Amino acid sequence: MATWSSRRKFIYGGSIIAVILLIIFSVFFSIFYKSPTCTDGIRNGGEQDVDCGGKCIKLCQSAFLPAKIKWGGGKYEKIADGLYNVASYIINPNTGGAAVSVPYKFTLYDEAGILITEKRGVVTLPAHRNALAFESAVNVGKRNLSKVTFEFTKQPQWFKSHDSLNGLSVLDKKYAEEGNGSYEERGSSLEVTLENRNLLPYNNITVSAVLYDNQDNAIGFSRTKIDSINSQEPVSAFFTWPSSRQGKVTSIEIFPSSEAIRDR
Repeated sequence: MATWSSRRKFIYGGSIIAVILLIIFSVFFSIFYKSPTCTDGIRNGGEQDVDCGGKCIKLCQSAFLPAKIKWGGGKYEKIADGLYNVASYIINPNTGGAAVSVPYKFTLYDEAGILITEKRGVVTLPAHRNALAFESAVNVGKRNLSKVTFEFTKQPQWFKSHDSLNGLSVLDKKYAEEGNGSYEERGSSLEVTLENRNLLPYNNITVSAVLYDNQDNAIGFSRTKIDSINSQEPVSAFFTWPSSRQGKVTSIEIFPSSEAIRDR
């Protein structure tokens, strides 16, 4: 039979070994274990799919609706000989999802269907808002522009967001055509009055405008920027074109947008 002294030595020795093993395990665990993240390429940590859903800001493919491109692609408007504005109307059906810096491409063709040029850019798709992809003064040289197509060159990467401009209202839209000369000799302008009904200011606002005729055809578009809109302070955004539309403008649509906010 083991003596008490032997048993005590065994207990002490076993305790020391257990402590040493625990320390070794803790060191190895801290070195080699990596907690789940939204960028580790593994579905873990309650994610709905790999690195999306759950606690991740990025939304999974099944969590959003695809953006829709209106107008059958792109529209164009002549602003001077050889120069055209081109635009595309994009519908974001996601009230809680946004995408930023979505790359796109406009392709311009002449009346024979031959490629003239391409114009690339990026567009932000704010949550619960439609957007306008817009390129100004695209040079086609001496060619006659006849068709414009639009496509995303990479699909939008959606993330959780909300309407960051829900307190911004359009108070007034004043469109005017100036001069008495020919269509080419007259200009036109648009003044849009916006008001911020939130308590905090809105900064770096992009405002796009689309002009429609009585058949709901887009016949003009442009874009401008406003540095800041203070609370309860009306601010005007101005748009100008070098030609008129001969009284064809019957309605106007305004697209305010700002940097999309990522929700947690």
